[in-house]
Amino acid sequence: MNRKGNPIMIHVYLDDLRPCPQGFTLAKDVKECILLLQEFDVDILSLDHDLGWSTMETGMDVVIWLTQQRKFPKTIYIHTSSPSACTAMYQTLYTAKPEGMSLYPHRIPDDLLMQIAQGTYKSEP
Repeated sequence: MNRKGNPIMIHVYLDDLRPCPQGFTLAKDVKECILLLQEFDVDILSLDHDLGWSTMETGMDVVIWLTQQRKFPKTIYIHTSSPSACTAMYQTLYTAKPEGMSLYPHRIPDDLLMQIAQGTYKSEP
């Protein structure tokens, strides 16, 4: 909670290789990502699918957790480079997402990343 008693909103970036954009909290694996989703109100969540050779868990595991728990961020981007994984994750989320949640099957646009990095991004209520 911030000083006004409002929940702190964070942005989460799930990826094991790509650099985390400024203004985001990095989750390198499924467990870290789910912990952040449990502990914080997440505004923007950006998901990779493949998370390294040492784990069987993928971004789809986060998607399944979101749909089972019904705990959705305001916006989800799917930035995986695997077209088939992107389609599967998108379709699963699309059928379960609540009204008002935004869902995009691509990386976060550069202008939005710039706004977040500069602190000028304003989340929609």
